[in-house]
Amino acid sequence: MADESSVRRRKPEPATDTPPESETAESQDEKPKRDAPKKSKKKSTKDLLDDDESSSHVLDVFRVLTFLVLAYFGLSYLVSSGETYTWGVTNGSKYLKTDWWMKQLRGPIYLTPEELAGYDGSDPDKPIYLAINGSIYDVSSNARTYGPGGSYRFFSGCDAARGFVTGCFAEDRTPDMRGVEEMFLPLDDPTVDRHWTAAQLAELKKKEMAEAERKVQEGLTHWVNFFKNSPKYDFVGYVKRPEGWPGTEPKRPLCEQAAKGRKKRVVPKEGK
Repeated sequence: MADESSVRRRKPEPATDTPPESETAESQDEKPKRDAPKKSKKKSTKDLLDDDESSSHVLDVFRVLTFLVLAYFGLSYLVSSGETYTWGVTNGSKYLKTDWWMKQLRGPIYLTPEELAGYDGSDPDKPIYLAINGSIYDVSSNARTYGPGGSYRFFSGCDAARGFVTGCFAEDRTPDMRGVEEMFLPLDDPTVDRHWTAAQLAELKKKEMAEAERKVQEGLTHWVNFFKNSPKYDFVGYVKRPEGWPGTEPKRPLCEQAAKGRKKRVVPKEGK
């Protein structure tokens, strides 16, 4: 029995390939790392959003550049009055001239009639100015008309508002409009005027005067607006008048040309 027990104790234990528990756990942790196939790296949502934002910025820049190019051509066309799309104008618009911008920054000037007379075009180093109803305009761009020898040279270097209405360019180089309405009034004639009673004639003359004054104002306003709205002539400033003007000067008679246009009253027909 003792020998059998001894034999049983010396019997070798069966071999096993199972590693220790600690090694098994370690192997199980590392095995997936070694054996798992490599996965392709996918972009995160943040990366996709960044890419979209970058593309949007490029598109915005392209839009801005396109707008600037179109604006460049459009402004060139407008400023040059349809002459060019590339600003290559021979006689550029006033907005492209340094002198024009200097005038805007300087503000309006004030000249006495005597000072204004020095800008009639006789001095080539000075611009040509004319005034109408107290406002001064630079008409140098049309020197052939307003300069020496020009058909409208009489208006340069002065305020000839009266001449614009009467048509007497040489005689009426003055802004004094007193009496101009007479050119639109009918002539008195006893033979014709006897067809009205004294009261009727007085009422008729009041209406005639109102209509004549309206025509004078209408004629003057036409020329005032002509220079005010003209793109060719720049506003410069104002004429300084002495205190009390025009009462400080004698009233001018109606010029011959304007006086010749006056007619007698028309006798109303029977029943009217």
